[in-house]
Amino acid sequence: MQIVVVDSSRVVLQIIASLIEPRGHAVHAFTDSAQALQYLSATPSVRVLITSVEVRPLCGLELCWSARLLAEERRPLHVITMSSARNVRSLAEALDSGADDFIEKPPSAEELNARLRAAERLITLQEELIRLAETDPLTGSYNRRAFFDRARIAAEQDARPGRISAILADIDHFKRINDEHGHDVGDVAIKAVAELIAGEGIGGRLGGEEFGIVLPGCSLAEATDRAERLRERVQALRIRGSKHAIGLTCSFGVSTWIEGDDVHALIKRADIALYAAKSGGRNRVVPYQGDAGLAVAS
Repeated sequence: MQIVVVDSSRVVLQIIASLIEPRGHAVHAFTDSAQALQYLSATPSVRVLITSVEVRPLCGLELCWSARLLAEERRPLHVITMSSARNVRSLAEALDSGADDFIEKPPSAEELNARLRAAERLITLQEELIRLAETDPLTGSYNRRAFFDRARIAAEQDARPGRISAILADIDHFKRINDEHGHDVGDVAIKAVAELIAGEGIGGRLGGEEFGIVLPGCSLAEATDRAERLRERVQALRIRGSKHAIGLTCSFGVSTWIEGDDVHALIKRADIALYAAKSGGRNRVVPYQGDAGLAVAS
């Protein structure tokens, strides 16, 4: 596991590293708690934070609280506090501040590694719960809620006009596929399209036969080109039907970020463009052009 250890003493940091590194853990040691928090924020692969209560400039309890806020972003993170003063009040303050465990300083090798094994079991469980909460069970793609969460995070990082775009895709005549070939074949069609979309940006299944993609750093023209390539790839698909191989097509709507936008508005405009693509004959890409209206790209 990736483990961050924070203590004001470099000697203590060396002792702790020597206890857990032989077990295969990667240790990132800090004497400055603010730097440790910055590293935690930038490194989502960290799974355990071990911090002394007596650190600066953030005290250990403040660091615990800040780390817990990071973990609330659907990120498994186990927090262990250390103190040379083990008493009921210290333990209660640590747990109330977001810590998951509390050990005396300096810890013994046996106790520390046992607690890390327990942390690993809990983290594995958390990761599985997060996966189940975020994943569409049929396709393995992000579900609707996870898709919008990931899109929101991407927008917060770089939400400038023309710098983030969205594509909505919908399988054409999907009811006909289900009616003529059965729901099992319909499921195969959904999974086949999901596999193509999985290689594009932040993709998810929004429900039924509809999919969404958010493309950070992508203009409307670039997103339209990528939607067109996806359209061609879907059209080339052949899946096993009840009587013979069948082909698929999808319709696509594309939009890009504008001033004062949010993710829901971005997706709404793509949905309007998608409706235009469906109304205009299907198997085509339509970008949303704002005041200029909707222009059929293909």
